Amino acid sequence: MSEPGSATEAADAIATTPGSFARRNVRGMRRHLRAIRVLLNTILLLALLYTVTLCKALLIPLVLAAFIGLALNPIVAGAARHGLPRWLGASVLMLVLVGGIGTGIGLLTPPALAWFHEAPRTIRSFVPKLEHITRPLDAANRATQTLVNGHPVWTRPQPVDVAVSAWDVASTAPKVLAAVLTEVLLVFFFLVYGDLLLRRLVEITPGFSQKRQAVSVVRGIQQEVSRFILTTLLINFSLGALTAGLLWLLRMPDPLLWGAVAMSANFIPYVGAIVTTGVLLLVGLAHFDDLTHALLPALCFAALTAFEGNVVTPLILGRRMRLSPIAILIWLLVWGWLWGIPGALLAVPTLTSVKLIAEHVRGWQWFAHMVQR
Repeated sequence: MSEPGSATEAADAIATTPGSFARRNVRGMRRHLRAIRVLLNTILLLALLYTVTLCKALLIPLVLAAFIGLALNPIVAGAARHGLPRWLGASVLMLVLVGGIGTGIGLLTPPALAWFHEAPRTIRSFVPKLEHITRPLDAANRATQTLVNGHPVWTRPQPVDVAVSAWDVASTAPKVLAAVLTEVLLVFFFLVYGDLLLRRLVEITPGFSQKRQAVSVVRGIQQEVSRFILTTLLINFSLGALTAGLLWLLRMPDPLLWGAVAMSANFIPYVGAIVTTGVLLLVGLAHFDDLTHALLPALCFAALTAFEGNVVTPLILGRRMRLSPIAILIWLLVWGWLWGIPGALLAVPTLTSVKLIAEHVRGWQWFAHMVQR
């Protein structure tokens, strides 16, 4: 029978052998390399976020034009397959698009400006309708001030001047026109020369198998992103049209304006629907005397957008294109923080594009799996 200390001595002897020392050394080097890789990836991510924030004035028009070009590319490609040159198809499509958007803006600008200028008076008009709700809160506020200060303190709110001078409009108009013209030209050139860029990418890819893989990946990403963006545009347009028709039936003022607001805000998931519901609630309270009738537009829109978000969109886009709500909210916060409102509008198309690219890039499938519902 061996002594108790013999096993420990044998283990120590094995641990001190050259092979065991080498294995421990290799494991330590691997841990250090993993730590260095994590540190370098973190530094790279921070540098990328800083660069994206610093260059947002350049990147926002490019990203927006790229998404619009992807959405409209199937139309131009279909016309090209029927013998129409890409430049001619893109020109006709851009003329129709710019004319339609310009007509819509021309129709909606007067009522939007009227609501903007009448906002203070409108808010004051519906405040008395909420007196039976705010009266207990007001009484509690006065009682608290009496206990703390001995007597209630009342302050009269100062009027806010929201008038826009002609000089402000004149100085801002050239910048807006330059931005619109830049965006139109970028979309046009993306539509005309998008396939040429793909061919150049294939030409610089070495090897036949790599060329075939590059074409397959780029075509797949292009088709899926284009389908997602175009489908989202059609869904949001339908939601805006249904909202306008519903508000017209409920005798709301300027139903086309609020339908356009609902369509635009729906590009920001969750937040856009909440904001539109709040706006319709305020407009209903300002326009209708009956509280039930005033709440009806907001309630109907909430039901409509809930049906769209939970039934229509998942049914049309399918499970593969559905994203996790947590991933969407985090992505909205990040891009809203980096780029403001344009970042919030572009957040979901960007996340969808990154997810589709990650599915085709080796080593990044984990990201696509994490953001998918």
